[in-house]
Amino acid sequence: MNPKIKTEPVDSLFDAILTLKTREECYNFFEDLCTVNELLSLSQRYEVASMLKSHKTYLEIAEKTGASTATISRVNRSLNYGCDGYKLVFERLENKD
Repeated sequence: MNPKIKTEPVDSLFDAILTLKTREECYNFFEDLCTVNELLSLSQRYEVASMLKSHKTYLEIAEKTGASTATISRVNRSLNYGCDGYKLVFERLENKD
């Protein structure tokens, strides 16, 4: 974990997110918290990660998501050398069914 982000305000934010129970609650909270562009950027990164996991090419990902190759590369670096946050979420979603 990056010690630069391990702060009390970030802990409080994550605690708040962990209280959300439905997709509708998430929409309401994140719409209040983020600008439209911030939320769309977050969702784009998640979509890029999902497509990389499915072995899509950078070109396929860029065409479908509109993400730049720099964004795709950053997400790919997180998938390969990050803290395994994407991996954890993907595994949990796969096991949810």
